[in-house]
Amino acid sequence: MDRLLAMQVFTRIVELGAFGKAADSLGLPRASVTLLIKQLERHLGVQLLHRTTRQVSPTLDGHAYYDRCLRLLSDLEETESFFSQTRNNPQGRLRVDLPTSLAARVVIPALPEFCARYPRIQLEVGASDRPVDLIREGVDCVLRAGEVHDTSLMARPLAQLPQITCASSAYLQRHGTPQSIAELQDHLAVNYLSALTGRCFPLDFINDGERIELQLPGSLSVNSAESYVAACEAGMGIIQAPYYHLCEQLAAGTLCEILAQYRPAPMPLTALYPQQRQLSRRVRVFVDWLVELFAREDLVSCPQPLD
Repeated sequence: MDRLLAMQVFTRIVELGAFGKAADSLGLPRASVTLLIKQLERHLGVQLLHRTTRQVSPTLDGHAYYDRCLRLLSDLEETESFFSQTRNNPQGRLRVDLPTSLAARVVIPALPEFCARYPRIQLEVGASDRPVDLIREGVDCVLRAGEVHDTSLMARPLAQLPQITCASSAYLQRHGTPQSIAELQDHLAVNYLSALTGRCFPLDFINDGERIELQLPGSLSVNSAESYVAACEAGMGIIQAPYYHLCEQLAAGTLCEILAQYRPAPMPLTALYPQQRQLSRRVRVFVDWLVELFAREDLVSCPQPLD
């Protein structure tokens, strides 16, 4: 029995909750995964997993063994990473998940630079606007916009993305351009649904240092950033979004900034990764590269509103 492989297989089963998913994530035949776990349990003399027709979960001994496996595998990766670091050439697969608009407009266009710097890293990039379960889905690193509340993950702040309030020129012709927050009572919003709560995010304004939240009515709610901006361009209502996602529409005149004197607070952008991945050389170099990328002035700047 390959005990190292058996530990890797066991930890993936615990994380994904299924033999088949673990086999697929590791590129192994399902029969080999089943055999390895049987051999591992026989070698240790304990049952590690509860098996039912619907799910697989660790026993008490399995929980204890899982924790020790994570530390051993992390130590092994750190040791191997040391030698990769001296050659400045980390290698292996790196799975990341990015918000859709950031992936398309910022990160993916810059990836040739990262790949040229680290040619032996094989990137797998997912783009979605839903919260990803890093452990269960086998993702090494995610970018999340907004406040982070998951304390089980390691967090690295990347940027504070300036946000603006916008509407289409057609919408403003029909409804008028609001000059104050109070005038918004006669307006509509495109509402953005939270993937966690299913509720609509309110519009957010800063007036003399005070934060003001408003929930405007609207005939359309969406759950993706691309749909959110597209609905605004179609004249469905007012939105708030990071400037980088709207700058092309502003330049083309299809969207207009409104209430610039009450711009919302910047949106924090954070890289998150599981605690056991904090020593991974692949994760570290990717997150360091993201810090460099978002430090560039054109990504975190926004023209000042006119007086």
